[in-house]
Amino acid sequence: MNKKMPPAMILCGGKGTRLREVTELLPKPMVPIGDQPILWHIMKSYSAFGVDRFILCLGYKKECFIDYFVNYHLHTCDATIKLGTSPQIAFHGELEEANWQVTLAGTGVETMTGGRILAASKYLAPDDDEFFLTYGDGVADINIDALYQQHKEQDKLVTLTATHPEARFGELIIDGDTLRKFDEKPAQSDGYINGGFMVIKKDFVSKYLAGRPDDFFERAPMQNAVADGNVQVYRHDGFWQCMDNPREYTLLNSLWENGNAPWTKYWK
Repeated sequence: MNKKMPPAMILCGGKGTRLREVTELLPKPMVPIGDQPILWHIMKSYSAFGVDRFILCLGYKKECFIDYFVNYHLHTCDATIKLGTSPQIAFHGELEEANWQVTLAGTGVETMTGGRILAASKYLAPDDDEFFLTYGDGVADINIDALYQQHKEQDKLVTLTATHPEARFGELIIDGDTLRKFDEKPAQSDGYINGGFMVIKKDFVSKYLAGRPDDFFERAPMQNAVADGNVQVYRHDGFWQCMDNPREYTLLNSLWENGNAPWTKYWK
């Protein structure tokens, strides 16, 4: 892909308390699907569309992410290690992720999502007019290129992917391609919800997040942006699934193990 794609910022700082059986040992984005953490699956889905820069907003158990990426070659490649006073490591085979640039941004253990985005935004390049934003606990067969193209064609600060999940999530009220109501988690939902794959113009940070490090991104910042008519939606009617509880963890691993993982649709 010849065109330059913006970086993907991934929210990885939460504690994942509803998946406590696993997250007492690992932060939720590091919980595995197969042999690799769900975070890797998300990054592979972006990478399939030419996104090779990632900014990870870290908090809870950030050392797990540091260990994983610092030792990524050892986790994924065969290696020959020469011991002694001048040790050497030779890695064997080509690494598909060799072009990835991963920024590990410590954003605090108790920081809210808006504060994490605000803190990590300093790692955006000067010419990054926008960035992808997603959560580190959900996979989908979203066409990232189509999402980005719609964002570029419209003059909105946020393009949010609307999906059809279970009713326990929040609801989006949509008029055409304009989001009229953003209610993150009411009791029931029978329509679209925020699927978490977003494109955000950098101006959103200065307009709605600056000076508000204690805000949830999903509350006042997004609700104010919606009220100002600055949010549009990209409809995704394909596969989407988060890993929010043991049942969903088992489901995603079953799909992967059976060779029927829909989120790999665009992988090379």
